[in-house]
Amino acid sequence: MRTEGTFTVSGFTPVPVEVPDPVQTALGVGIATMRKQYAGAVEGRSVTYFTSAFDPEKGVGTYVALESFEGSVDGLSGSFNFAHVASTSGDDRSGEFFTIVAGSGTGELAGITGGGALVVDADGTHRMRFEYSVG
Repeated sequence: MRTEGTFTVSGFTPVPVEVPDPVQTALGVGIATMRKQYAGAVEGRSVTYFTSAFDPEKGVGTYVALESFEGSVDGLSGSFNFAHVASTSGDDRSGEFFTIVAGSGTGELAGITGGGALVVDADGTHRMRFEYSVG
């Protein structure tokens, strides 16, 4: 099945990490937690572990995110994990990867598998699209 919902970020908190003998690169590396609220056919909330190598002045970089979602997908209630990755060189997205973590589903979403995409509309609306099966 294919479904989607819009989301808003309701919290973004940088997490300090002390790394012995860090490697310096041209892009700063950071870790944060995010909270998101979903509406539409995907409804609920998520907590995200977000890592990135990013230059905010140039808008260039890559992120890797692991989300724990709780709510409903097409009316099926439960929770599951999913991961997504993307790069940008300014106003584009490339190198995208999206997967639902096998074995992570609970409740009516137990057995969920598949993938999806994070889509940003021209007006700035953020959408999470899932292509999934349950069972």
